[in-house]
Amino acid sequence: MSTSTSATGSTPGRPALPRYLLDATSATDVIDRPQQHADRHAAGDDERDRRSGSRAARWFTGRGSSEQDQPRWVRPSALALLLGTGLLYFWNLTSSGYGNSFYAAAIQAGTKSWTALLFGSLDAGNAITVDKPPASLWLPALMGRLFGFNSFTVLAPQALMGVAAVGLLYAAVKRTSGPAAGLIAGAGLALTPVATLMFRFDNPDALLTLCLVAAGYATVRGIEKHEARWLFLAGALLGLAFLTKMLQGFLTIPALGLAYLWAANTGIGRRILNLLAALAGIVVVAGSYLLVFQLTPAEARPYMAGTQTNSFLELTFGYNGLGRIFGGSGNGGGGGGMGGGNTGFGGSTGVLRMFNSAFGAEVSWLLPAAVILLVAGLWFTRRAPRTDLTRASLILWGGWMVVTAGIFSFMEGTIHPYYAVALAPAIAALVGIGSVELWRGRAYLAPRIILAVSILATAVWSFALLSTASDWLPWLKWVQLALGALTATALVFRLDAVRRMGVAVIIAALLSSGLGMGSWAIATASSAHSGSIPTSGPASAGGGMGGMGTRMGGAPGGTTGQNGTAGQAPGGAAGQAPGGAAGEAPGGTTGQSGTTGQSETGQAPGGTGEAGGADADLTALLQETTTTWSAAISGATGAADLELASNTSVIALGGWNGSDPSPTLAQFQQMVRDGKISYFISGGGMGGGGGMGGGSSASSEIAAWVAANYTATTVGSSTVYDLRS
Repeated sequence: MSTSTSATGSTPGRPALPRYLLDATSATDVIDRPQQHADRHAAGDDERDRRSGSRAARWFTGRGSSEQDQPRWVRPSALALLLGTGLLYFWNLTSSGYGNSFYAAAIQAGTKSWTALLFGSLDAGNAITVDKPPASLWLPALMGRLFGFNSFTVLAPQALMGVAAVGLLYAAVKRTSGPAAGLIAGAGLALTPVATLMFRFDNPDALLTLCLVAAGYATVRGIEKHEARWLFLAGALLGLAFLTKMLQGFLTIPALGLAYLWAANTGIGRRILNLLAALAGIVVVAGSYLLVFQLTPAEARPYMAGTQTNSFLELTFGYNGLGRIFGGSGNGGGGGGMGGGNTGFGGSTGVLRMFNSAFGAEVSWLLPAAVILLVAGLWFTRRAPRTDLTRASLILWGGWMVVTAGIFSFMEGTIHPYYAVALAPAIAALVGIGSVELWRGRAYLAPRIILAVSILATAVWSFALLSTASDWLPWLKWVQLALGALTATALVFRLDAVRRMGVAVIIAALLSSGLGMGSWAIATASSAHSGSIPTSGPASAGGGMGGMGTRMGGAPGGTTGQNGTAGQAPGGAAGQAPGGAAGEAPGGTTGQSGTTGQSETGQAPGGTGEAGGADADLTALLQETTTTWSAAISGATGAADLELASNTSVIALGGWNGSDPSPTLAQFQQMVRDGKISYFISGGGMGGGGGMGGGSSASSEIAAWVAANYTATTVGSSTVYDLRS
């Protein structure tokens, strides 16, 4: 093996820093050894080094070892990362039962009906869909068809997606900054509390995050190879992200596109053509499904929930699109400005929103370090060649973080803290890349100072976050703060000690940065979660199961639903949003931590994965029916709970918040005449024609017609009308 010892220069008393440290034998050589890609060993490499700026910046473009020339422990370490992630995500997985009953009911429907599977219907009778595209339901529904519908088949696909996302992030970062950076990035994602939460839960965010990370990996490969096929793959993955959570799946497009357009080692014309290939990938995947939806007659598919016109495009640009950003269209907010917005869910809008009491403990543990390392990295690579892969990766992951955090921080419509899982890969990647690249330049004071500041900032902010759970491991915050201070001091003032005890310093740096976050993630995995807005962390900090009430960001007028209290948002009932629209992930549970979150029907998935809390008399009544739908009830929460409890199809009148015009009164009357519905259950949701942003009053009209023409009886604790009489 040939080695290069081209030095970056030296001054008296300061050691020369080799450009390539292939013959390093210290315990930290995995960080120092660059990757042997052909483009970095091509003729002219020395010239690029000469033009890359000051001596203290040249090390920042070093790369990790290749597959052919890497320390023996790299692969075992990567395997340990994946196994550890799998253990964290699968451990005690079924304690959360069905997780969010809204999506679990749709998965159950997909195990019974291929039409329900294709369109994401909430019920196997195909009355109405969930208010999202169906991609996140496909894999668990298929697994349920193969192995039976239960808690494990609902949640295991989410955990598998988490392991895959961690592995792909490791691979993407490793290609630009080496295996050590990849390991840090992968571990950072795995241990981010909101990632631990979402990869053990059945909201769409698990698949969304996997698609975004996979698209990032494909873009990195595209930058290296400048081949259209990698860009097409990236576009196809973004198209799948769109079919998971619509426009949120496109938030990373500016970062990925800019990174490729800037750094790909080919002409501008070829770069533009390859970006058009990425656009083609988006169109092929997203457009194909849109075409299927639009060409299917309305009577042959379920109604598109969240719309007034049964339109996929209306949902894309209305309720799940611009309505999320500006408010309205069934979302809260709308003109809230810096202090407004949908404060009942994520706190006030503003640049510090990701650090508030709603989002902070979910995702911000490493955010200060990521910002510091991004700025430092862009500065040190300012004179690097255009095709420098380190800077390209900073543009990709940094742009991802800035755009996503910016939109989340200022959007005035519905936002929930668990959205922040989309930020976790970018933050983890920046920390992995920046910390390793700075470590390579530890012979110079400036890199050591920046690295020390990032470590100390992480320790201090972790201290603040851990303080929110005053009775949970109170000693932990002090240990992390002390480790952070000692490590930062050693980096700045004791260069000799850093050289002699490199491994010890690295371990101390990792512990001081990740001890609190990792412990919070483990506490998250140790708790059961259900309802529409689960939160991470120990119960004393509001983590565990929850609906609208857990750690809502201190919204004026609302109570926090932790430690056994029913979390109530301003103007709504327990588990409901102001005005009656919960927004993103219906579930309707009260925000109790440490106890089972219970919806209006009383159903709460228990540790067995069964709907053990539903009214037994009502469940038995529905199980005896043979009609297409056993019952109809206003709102999706009550319908989903009853479906899981009785294993029958229930019509959710008006969709999630009861304000969709499906079915109309005339359509409902025809269903009754045709003998397709057995019972009408009074209450159960948020009908009445309005919710936030207005809507149809069809569900209220149906309730009034039923009450005027049928006799009410009491079954358990519910008022029921027999529509067969």
